[in-house]
Amino acid sequence: MSKATVSKLVPRVPSRRQQYSASTRTALIDMGEELFTEHGYAATSLDSIVAGAEVTKGALYHHFSGKQALFEAAFERIESGAARDITDALHGHEDDPWEKALAGLDRFLQVVQQPAYRRIVILEGPAVLGYARFREQSERSTFATVMDIVGSVLAAGDWDLDEEMVETFTRIFFGAMSSAGESVSTSEDPDAAARRVEAAIRFILAGFRALADQGAQVGEVSPG
Repeated sequence: MSKATVSKLVPRVPSRRQQYSASTRTALIDMGEELFTEHGYAATSLDSIVAGAEVTKGALYHHFSGKQALFEAAFERIESGAARDITDALHGHEDDPWEKALAGLDRFLQVVQQPAYRRIVILEGPAVLGYARFREQSERSTFATVMDIVGSVLAAGDWDLDEEMVETFTRIFFGAMSSAGESVSTSEDPDAAARRVEAAIRFILAGFRALADQGAQVGEVSPG
């Protein structure tokens, strides 16, 4: 076996400098997340972030172009963590699409009440990142999870839907859940708002299940 082949098989161990750089970046995101959550974006200074992370401002600029870039890194980490939490909640429900959807809903309603998610993602994300970038980041982390849930629900019925139609359903539900999450996060009584959202989604899912049991086809359902 050649040295080149051996080098490909042996995992590369990060150098001490690389490890230090990674830990510095993590410390900055940790402190940024903490201060953005507690004080908000506008009231958080770079000086307070580097002081809390115990690094120099030069170290911060080595990793991030400025405060907005650091905020976006915190936003991405929180959104990615939320997506993992919701995906984890789906495990064990693969055989029952309705229970799978409810498990995802329950975890989602827990996530949107977390202080960091509420402040950084819901309240300040659209303004700091801009609406287009905010939507792009949100879809990158959670859209696939919503599509998985919606796809399972649609597969429960005798519905031969093409990929474009499944994506259409997903976008409708993704938009509805995003709006519901905002209503819970910004409510003076998040627990009560979460219960209302859960009741509404359960009602909608019950309607889908009834249509599936009846063998109704998409396009055949009309009011009256």
